[in-house]
Amino acid sequence: MSHIDDRRPAKSPLSPQDIREAYADQPDEADRIVFGRVAHGDRRGFLKGAGLATMTAMLGAAIPFHRYMPSGLIPAAYAQDTGIDLMTGKDGLSLLSDRPLNAETPAHLLDDDVTPYSRHFVRFNGLVPQTALDQNAEGWRLTIDGEVDTPLELTIDDLKNNFEPVTRQMWLECGGNGRAFYQPGASGNQWSVGAIANAEWTGVRLRDVLDAAGVKPSAVYTAHYGNDVHLSGDVEKVVISRGVPIEKAMEPENMIAWAMNGEPVPALHGFPLRLLIGGYPGSASQKFLNRIWVRNQVHDGPKMTGYSYRLPAYPVAPGIEVPEEDMEILTVMPVKSLITFPESGAQAPVGQPTEIRGHAWAGAGDVAAMHVSVDFGQTWQEAALDAPPNKYAWQRWRADITLPEAGYYEVWARATDGEGKMQPPVVPGWNPRGYGNNMIHRIAVFAV
Repeated sequence: MSHIDDRRPAKSPLSPQDIREAYADQPDEADRIVFGRVAHGDRRGFLKGAGLATMTAMLGAAIPFHRYMPSGLIPAAYAQDTGIDLMTGKDGLSLLSDRPLNAETPAHLLDDDVTPYSRHFVRFNGLVPQTALDQNAEGWRLTIDGEVDTPLELTIDDLKNNFEPVTRQMWLECGGNGRAFYQPGASGNQWSVGAIANAEWTGVRLRDVLDAAGVKPSAVYTAHYGNDVHLSGDVEKVVISRGVPIEKAMEPENMIAWAMNGEPVPALHGFPLRLLIGGYPGSASQKFLNRIWVRNQVHDGPKMTGYSYRLPAYPVAPGIEVPEEDMEILTVMPVKSLITFPESGAQAPVGQPTEIRGHAWAGAGDVAAMHVSVDFGQTWQEAALDAPPNKYAWQRWRADITLPEAGYYEVWARATDGEGKMQPPVVPGWNPRGYGNNMIHRIAVFAV
């Protein structure tokens, strides 16, 4: 009779829940513990040595093909059961992480004026709740409480029947869009340019709901909550809770939405309700919205303090440590633009007009001007710029360029907002988490 060796590696000091919490709260430290390295944004190489021993102990089993396992891969044993299946229906997105799920859209796939579901980027801090996966909103309640005269408990039908419905286009951009270009590198998902989208949303004005509750003079800030699940699996832990100044919350453009592009808000984008705060980083637009707490102080929920979505209060040298007390909340997103046609690397005929087009947007309001350059910024040509269909929707721009001779060219795009602020040619002020990069977008074009 053969003997089955059921011996397993010694128990890991980190349980599955510990691993989940580590990657949720301190990904760099989790990498150091599990893989024996600290560069979360650049985990190249293969699993070996101490990292292999830790991983096998963590799993409680040997990994026969460990030599082929990328060192930065979190085992599927610890991933959400639905995993990458959640990306069904997405088209051409680049996956940055699977736990939490984050994926960006290549620039040339963002040419639509209204971004379809298939090409809308995905940004998560936690896991998708089961209610969203099941598309089950039965019994859903939205609570409005805190510094209000009349706390409210609203069903989705209450929102639809008791408030004026509105439909608007609104862009959403991750505060870390462009992080990949900071040097030295900043921690977090290495977004390039594709954490931006402009969908059409249907819902009610946030201001109307707050007015119904009666905001007290003592109100200072909102605090937003959803029912997404913490990476640890602990349902008592809040994944992310951000907020905005009450003056911002009362702007008429902000929405509580139940539909995206004419359909119920999809699971990946916040079913059954999501908040939309125009001009602010997407993190302020809470998904799976079930509570708005009006506070008499600046909100201090998860991802509101420390270095999360914050910038230094003063210019700092690249790589310098900035004390937490010197960090300020990222609010208005900077002016920005994107070249969506042609795709980088395209060919263009020498001496003939070639259309270049894209979108531009600004957290401070409408974009005022758009320019392109084909000589590395030595001269700039004004592009035609459409007015937005509504405030906080992105704007279509177009230009015809003529390349004088065969060779390699770069097309640079630069937007200017209504305050005269324009995109810089290089990465703007360095910050520890790589937020707010609005450097000009550029593509390669070969004249033939």
